[in-house]
Amino acid sequence: MTLLKADNITMRFGGLTAVDSFKIEIEPGEIVGLIGPNGAGKTTVFNMITGIYTPTENRIYFQEEDITGLKPDRIAKMGIARTFQNIRLLDNLSVLDNVMIGTHLHLKSNLFSAIFRLPGYVKEENELYEKSRQLLKKVELDEYAGEKAGSLPYGKQRKLEIARALATEPRLLLLDEPAAGMNPQESKELVDFIRQIRDEFEVTVFLIEHDMKVVMEICERILVLDYGVTIAEGKPEEIKNNPEVIKAYLGVDVVNA
Repeated sequence: MTLLKADNITMRFGGLTAVDSFKIEIEPGEIVGLIGPNGAGKTTVFNMITGIYTPTENRIYFQEEDITGLKPDRIAKMGIARTFQNIRLLDNLSVLDNVMIGTHLHLKSNLFSAIFRLPGYVKEENELYEKSRQLLKKVELDEYAGEKAGSLPYGKQRKLEIARALATEPRLLLLDEPAAGMNPQESKELVDFIRQIRDEFEVTVFLIEHDMKVVMEICERILVLDYGVTIAEGKPEEIKNNPEVIKAYLGVDVVNA
């Protein structure tokens, strides 16, 4: 069963077409990349998938269910999580608390139970605490559990943001430029980490990334956007040697150069 299907979705803002007839089908277990120059419409695609924007035209399906126009929290509960280009951790809260916030997406107790700390809520909260500790252990951040998130080195902050997304128990994880701001060693560790979470958490990964070394090393399939239009799709080697892709990035027509 196809996990995610975008059926020629288009997003317009007034007279501007940000994304034009974007089409993709992602199968469970894939790692798929979305690349393109700045302003190509990549984040707009993510925003449509996660409910921040509703496509101007056509539909999006997740596990064969139409999710077009649903609110972000509903889409997240269905199993789609994301990170953002700019890290959005709660810096003054602990590493553990940041992860526990992710687990609260599936909290069954109501506000009344939480305020008065009724037994059902306390039991559930303890379970989520233990689940968060185990998750931190799996992603090798457990030694930082009590530290403030903002005090972590940059690469580990990125890792924590992904861990918080994993705490929502997604089937599909959208990563928006996860290697942004990383040094070469951190980027290499990120590649290994994404493979690890794909295998260990059985999660499918769809990522936007400008670091071509990361994209070519980790993605099994890549789509390329330019001015909101898909200009290429294929395996890394095919994309790397595609004249249209080279022209979009370098402004050089390799055929006539």
